[in-house]
Amino acid sequence: MLRASAAVALGSAAGGVLRFWLSVAAERIWPQGLPIGTIAVNVAGSFAIGLIAAMTISRPDSLGGPLGHQALMAGLLGGFTTFSAFSLQTLLLAQDGRWGLAVLNVVASIALCLLAVAAGWNLGRTF
Repeated sequence: MLRASAAVALGSAAGGVLRFWLSVAAERIWPQGLPIGTIAVNVAGSFAIGLIAAMTISRPDSLGGPLGHQALMAGLLGGFTTFSAFSLQTLLLAQDGRWGLAVLNVVASIALCLLAVAAGWNLGRTF
């Protein structure tokens, strides 16, 4: 548990730095009103989690085995973007033929997160 926690912590730190670098680079390349840095991070993270998940499902010992998998999935990609986990979970629901749950996951995640950010925003304005 301690080794896994350390691997996730190191991966998270690296993922956070990568997120910052990609966001800044994307905003410099496409300086429009759209939050292109966040979109670029979410797309890159979704691609990466799909790649890593497919590789480790077919070959569980690849990429450093379970410890490497935790460092990459929960650590690096968790620090990079949690949108990648949302994307993978939605894809897996759809692939299992559970389309209703996949759609519910998308709608609930977006609606609840928008409500939560609004609630946090309004609470934060009171301080």
